[in-house]
Amino acid sequence: MTSHSWRDAYSGMSTDNIKGLVLALSSSLFIGSSFIIKKKGLKKAGVSGIRAGSGGYSYLYEPLWWVGMITMVVGEVANFAAYAFAPAILVTPLGALSIIISAVLAHIILREKLHIFGVLGCALCVVGSITIVLHAPQERAIESVAEVWDLATEPAFVLYGILVLVAVFILVVHYIPIYGQTHVMCYIGVCSLVGSLSVMSVKGLGIALKLTFSGTNQLVYPQTWAFTFFVLLCVITQMNYLNKALDTFNTAVVSPIYYVMFTSLTILASVIMFKDWDGQDPTQIITELCGFVTILSGTFLLHKTKDMVDGSARLLKHMDEEDGMSHEGIPLRRQDSSNMRPS
Repeated sequence: MTSHSWRDAYSGMSTDNIKGLVLALSSSLFIGSSFIIKKKGLKKAGVSGIRAGSGGYSYLYEPLWWVGMITMVVGEVANFAAYAFAPAILVTPLGALSIIISAVLAHIILREKLHIFGVLGCALCVVGSITIVLHAPQERAIESVAEVWDLATEPAFVLYGILVLVAVFILVVHYIPIYGQTHVMCYIGVCSLVGSLSVMSVKGLGIALKLTFSGTNQLVYPQTWAFTFFVLLCVITQMNYLNKALDTFNTAVVSPIYYVMFTSLTILASVIMFKDWDGQDPTQIITELCGFVTILSGTFLLHKTKDMVDGSARLLKHMDEEDGMSHEGIPLRRQDSSNMRPS
């Protein structure tokens, strides 16, 4: 994209969209850091109590976990505010920045190695997100929370909501008890499915608060409180299963997979509910789909990177032991006959 095109894109953004972008970027910074802080707290709590991945809640007594939780709340508040100023299909993809932050910090602080292909995967996620952002449709004008409620109760979105709830029920009741400790998609699937509904509720509540602060009181409508209830219910569910995922699997894998699934399902929900693609031509839609494919490619690299790093570490340890060296490079004693002969 030429510098002239970049200037045109920037000049075409409204003041609200710029505020939304700044809030979304700040949100990614806080959320990406919170993954690392919370995992440090989970690991520390797991030493003296039952791990979260095994159904324990000892992390609730760990101050470090609460620091991470507060950091995530700050990020979520910034993200919440961003949805009030900019469309969901523009705000959500910017969460790619949290992938970079969490992966780099996990490499530095948690010593979770990130392969060179993992770095490439992060770059692909960012490129795909930028592609989607640059071709995102304009948000439709909404003047009351009742309009958002009407969109949420249309048959298409109601059907989507039912399918999401059925999928979550099946994951929680059948798949998580069997595969929860070995397949990251179980926990992340619940977080992402519920998250797509929570964003739509956040969007409705954010619009209500924005209109209220602008002078049009929306707190008198029951729809505002209904959206508030759905937001709280969905966020509690997401946090519970995200904690389990972080305590069980590598952070550098959890973060990008959660981002891709959450972003994809959220944009799908937004397209169904707000009909974002109605005013776009096929070229724009195809370009956005290419952005999705790029993000998915980056996530695949990040996921396979974990296997490559773990496999290399196991192979190196095995070779060192065969050569009589520990993995730290310290010679191992050999009790053979040569050591018993006098000089």
